[in-house]
Amino acid sequence: MRIFARCAFLLFCLCCSNAAYAQSIREMAGQMIMIGFAHDSAKSDQQTQLLNLLRDGKIGGVMYLKYNVKKLSEVSKMNGQFLSAHRALSPLVAIDQEGGLVERLTKSVGFAEIPSARDVALNMNQSGALSLYTDLAKRMKKLGFNTNFGPVVDLIANPNNPIIAKYGRAYSSRSDITSKFAAAFVDGHHRAGMVTALKHFPGHGSSAGDSHLGFVDISHSWTDAEYEPFETLIEAGKADMIMAGHLYHSGYVREGEGQVPASLSPVALTTVLRKGMGFDGVIISDDMEMGAITKHYGFDEAIILAVNAGNDILLFSNTIKPSLGLPQRILDVLEAEATSDPAFAEKIRASYKRIVALKSRLN
Repeated sequence: MRIFARCAFLLFCLCCSNAAYAQSIREMAGQMIMIGFAHDSAKSDQQTQLLNLLRDGKIGGVMYLKYNVKKLSEVSKMNGQFLSAHRALSPLVAIDQEGGLVERLTKSVGFAEIPSARDVALNMNQSGALSLYTDLAKRMKKLGFNTNFGPVVDLIANPNNPIIAKYGRAYSSRSDITSKFAAAFVDGHHRAGMVTALKHFPGHGSSAGDSHLGFVDISHSWTDAEYEPFETLIEAGKADMIMAGHLYHSGYVREGEGQVPASLSPVALTTVLRKGMGFDGVIISDDMEMGAITKHYGFDEAIILAVNAGNDILLFSNTIKPSLGLPQRILDVLEAEATSDPAFAEKIRASYKRIVALKSRLN
């Protein structure tokens, strides 16, 4: 039985590998798009439209925000529909469920909440954390989620940080403690058949600003220690995805280039993360509708820069002007650029293969 299962898995992987070259560029690009949505019912017209986008391969995943969660029973129905929409490639059904103040599934709808990362590190050992996160992931998986945007592996480098330390989202100021509890988070989710995303590369913990609101410069506050949790977890095989932060560091800027954040920087994502740290998994952008992007870049420009930098999945919360026409706009940009630039088309193919490999691990 084990031999049969392994053969079936290898055949699936081979088919996925071949499929990477059997799709059109537009179909491949669709897998690179993850969007948020505005509704909270499996019976809404918007749900039907969203399912059509998944079925037609125009998006590869969806993300929940808190207002999408009205009833757990409705969440379960929506997720069931999402997961069965595309026969060949199940979508990533994602949510931010870190613990503490960053939870979309809450006690108000009957979901048992968990402590923040900071409280976990202060009050639990690694074994206890593993049990906590395993239970969390199993309860999420039961609702149909297969992706959790965590763990936060930022360090508490600045105790007055307005978006990480302030909300207890980071485990510790020490990289070894952070890595230990982040590993428990990842392992717990893997036990439930879910994937995770380490965030926010190269580290948001030293910043004095919030990238949700605008430009954040970490050039003088960031230290090499903030790389360490990423390096440790990559080496341990515990990095499914890594989320690129919208964080500017002067060390990532090439000569003649403007002040691009790490999420749009080939130096940060390709030179440092891919080549330097040996990460060959999926890189997902932080929300492309955050102020650090929208206040400084045009729509087309940001998409092209993000892909050229090395992002495999472009995350759009779809909250500025909510519309299920958004994927069409993104696809048009990606396809047009791929048509005019063979190197860009090759980046789409490479991203597609990485996404397919990640999805093949879901169960």
